[in-house]
Amino acid sequence: MSGADSWRADRVGAARRGDNPTVIAKLRSGFVAMGDTQFLPGYCVLIADADEVDHLTDLPRPQRQQFLTDLGLLGEALMAACPACDPAFSRLNYEILGNQWRHLHGHVFPRYTWEPVEVRDGPVWWYPQQRWSDPADALGGDHDRLVEAITRELSRVLAEAYH
Repeated sequence: MSGADSWRADRVGAARRGDNPTVIAKLRSGFVAMGDTQFLPGYCVLIADADEVDHLTDLPRPQRQQFLTDLGLLGEALMAACPACDPAFSRLNYEILGNQWRHLHGHVFPRYTWEPVEVRDGPVWWYPQQRWSDPADALGGDHDRLVEAITRELSRVLAEAYH
């Protein structure tokens, strides 16, 4: 792992230090990060800002409720930002898996009508494995406009919800 990518080894610590370049916002329960891959533009992850939390049920009920609320607020921001950037936006998929990375995090995947029919109506995991690591789909400068829109909508949503 190169020095530029060393934040990947400790995403939570890097987010807390301000060293995780994918983080776009801090919410009450965690950090909103853009997904490393953007073949579904706007894909975000809510990373719990809690130590040694693997499962949602590892959180005390008030923190668990806050995490789920924040996941919904992230979705609300994406529901406003994604169609403004791509009119083919159709819906959001929410998932809390934790199978590969054993730290509580929630995925929010925008879905689009332009997706191939064989994967459009199923879970995002139906996409071929190479889509998850294709450099052409990596988060980068091509996504600046969408990242700005998501960040702006998150600020608006959080101001309303956290007043």
